[in-house]
Amino acid sequence: MSKTETIFGFIGGGILLLIFVWIVVALHMAYTKIDILFEHLKNSPAITALAFWRGGGPWWRLRMISSIAHYVSAPREGIENGSISAEDIESLPKPMKCKLVILWRSVILLSGALFSVWCIGKIIGTI
Repeated sequence: MSKTETIFGFIGGGILLLIFVWIVVALHMAYTKIDILFEHLKNSPAITALAFWRGGGPWWRLRMISSIAHYVSAPREGIENGSISAEDIESLPKPMKCKLVILWRSVILLSGALFSVWCIGKIIGTI
């Protein structure tokens, strides 16, 4: 194995490790903080539609928490089409809102980084 392959392996492995940490954090929020989220976002039809996923397994909980994080971090479109209530977004506690925004932005960043490392590896010819 060449030095370049080793470097790309470590970078890719580090990103995959961070994605695993993200999944653990998201599942923790989905299992422990979901009641608080639904209490504060009860007037938003898009959020209440996600309530049937509460009884699902880990995969459905991940989808639920990532959807809520997306709505909280980028609420403009949801507010304009009426699926999200602006008052509900404002009523969320600041620490919870901050955690959701960080959760959403970090999954976008990690996915983009993993895809970029893969593309660069393909271009260089190490993968």
